[in-house]
Amino acid sequence: MKTLAFIAAIALTTPALANTVSVTLTPSGADEAQALRFGLALYALHADIRTNGHVTQRGANNAAGIAQGATDRAIIHQEGRGHTGTIHQTGGNNAYGLFQFGQNTDADIVQTGGQTGLTLQFGY
Repeated sequence: MKTLAFIAAIALTTPALANTVSVTLTPSGADEAQALRFGLALYALHADIRTNGHVTQRGANNAAGIAQGATDRAIIHQEGRGHTGTIHQTGGNNAYGLFQFGQNTDADIVQTGGQTGLTLQFGY
């Protein structure tokens, strides 16, 4: 019974402390990294992206920025309002997808040398 009360207390206080839910995926091995890179490449093809970096924004008051080298790939996709997202890549062969939905999410991604990752953020 103490466990349920503790969980209920956390559930009741969490919305007051945070208004964003984030899920970040970072591959733990070469096969997982290759699969994630492939997924990001498929998204890029679907979105008809011809460059290494791409930003799509739907909504109002969103801000995004990408700084990267020639062999890096970055995608920022924002839907809703009040999002801020940046991806900064150095060292080459990085790939990252940042997808923000809802309102008022904030992410600053930094990659150095061959890293891969994906973040999904939902703000309310």
